[in-house]
Amino acid sequence: MQPEASTIPSPLPLKPRIPAHWHMPLARLAVVWLGLIALFLGDWRDMAWQWWDSSTYNHILLIPPILIWLVLQRSTETARLVPSAWWPGLVVVGGATMLWVLGDFSGLNLARQLAVVVMLQGAVLALLGPRVAAAQLFPLGYMLTLVPFGDEMIPFLQTITAKLTMAILALTQVPATIDGVFISTRFGYFEVAEACSGVKFLIAMVAYGVLVCNVCFKSWPRRAAFMALSVVVPVLANGVRAWGTIFIAGKRGIAFAASFDHVFYGWVFFAVVMALVMAAGWRFFDRAVDAPLVDGEKIEASPLIARLERMAMPFGAAMGAIAALALAGLVWSTAANRMVAPMPDHVALPIVPGWHLADSAPKAEWTPLHTGADHRLTGRYADGQGHIVDLSFALYAKQGDGKEAGGFGEGALPLGSHWAWEAPGPAFANAKSDVIQAPGPVHRLAVTWLRTDDLLTGSNTALKLANMRDRLLLRARPTMTLILSAEAGDGRTPEEAIRAFLATTGPVDAWMDRMARVR
Repeated sequence: MQPEASTIPSPLPLKPRIPAHWHMPLARLAVVWLGLIALFLGDWRDMAWQWWDSSTYNHILLIPPILIWLVLQRSTETARLVPSAWWPGLVVVGGATMLWVLGDFSGLNLARQLAVVVMLQGAVLALLGPRVAAAQLFPLGYMLTLVPFGDEMIPFLQTITAKLTMAILALTQVPATIDGVFISTRFGYFEVAEACSGVKFLIAMVAYGVLVCNVCFKSWPRRAAFMALSVVVPVLANGVRAWGTIFIAGKRGIAFAASFDHVFYGWVFFAVVMALVMAAGWRFFDRAVDAPLVDGEKIEASPLIARLERMAMPFGAAMGAIAALALAGLVWSTAANRMVAPMPDHVALPIVPGWHLADSAPKAEWTPLHTGADHRLTGRYADGQGHIVDLSFALYAKQGDGKEAGGFGEGALPLGSHWAWEAPGPAFANAKSDVIQAPGPVHRLAVTWLRTDDLLTGSNTALKLANMRDRLLLRARPTMTLILSAEAGDGRTPEEAIRAFLATTGPVDAWMDRMARVR
């Protein structure tokens, strides 16, 4: 008796699965993508290092294989479409190139990294056309999760976590007081530090939630509800995590609680939270397992896409235009980066009438961060009325990567230091005022001014816009940071000390210019 023939088809080689009309478009796209990655390799290298080295972004290592899977899930419907070069895609590439230039001019890594990802998205639009983009719309959009972002939310999440922790402590009848992000109990003094903000779990959960919404849901209200759950639950869970650490410290001691936090309240705890979120959404999944993720027939019959497709152009012209745009951005950036404002040979602490340099030590060491400054001054001034003011001044010949006067983690509150933000400080003209705190507790008021050309501001955004304007116009302007700070205690308020100091120095902008010797 002859054995029955197998009904399972043997796997076919990959190439025959790709229709002939797709071979050249895919080859062109591969060449352009490799070229763009090579031209902006520094930004891709920085992103890859963040994915690998930072626990906040380790989940992004899973995004590339997920993107491949998402594309393959739509490959059957996409293969039926005919790619075409589309000139509006060049607008996206050009906009991304300008964003990269502005990010380079301002030293904003997030803008540059977002730009290089959008360049690849724009290349898909320009070389494959609107029909293919419609079929692969979600994978194209999901590429944005390759961009490491979220550190900017850390101070806000620290505050939210601290308040949630206090609420749960009150419910569990654990007496505690809060001062900013510092919580005091009868058995210890705790800080909701940057690592305890929960930002890494929130970012990972948002990326996961977006994926689940697309794959498992068809209804937009259900998608919105699941995304809300994906945002709210990690934040609440992080408050529970912080409360649990304090509660366990009360039962077993701070050392045990700290080790338990690292072992259990890391990814294990949030893996459980993720499972609970999935369990809550499971019964509401409304997309069948075998349902297609895109409707190829609808895309082919769409009159809107047909009208958009009329804006076609030759493939060679599209590839050349992408290359020209990318190279223009790099040339512009190179020319601007060569612009350096003239610097004095040296700067010195100014003489302030009625004040003298003091050699007393602060209650808690405080060292502002001015990465990449060409000149830096620090000093402690005292007058005869018991006021003491700490001064930190930095002068930059240019702004850029590693030289950001108002960058995240720069200035009065260096990221990772033992100081934490407590509350907004009293208002000072054209300045940013913050009350910060160190364990003890030690309270300090820090007032920051940023200056370039005729601008005096406390806003990092205003400074970056001014820096970008100057570099776009290829103008070299120095940038300055001045921080005046005073500790609380000894019957004198920090605000009184700083205002007394300013009453002697005169207008801040002119005083900064004299200190920098630029006017």
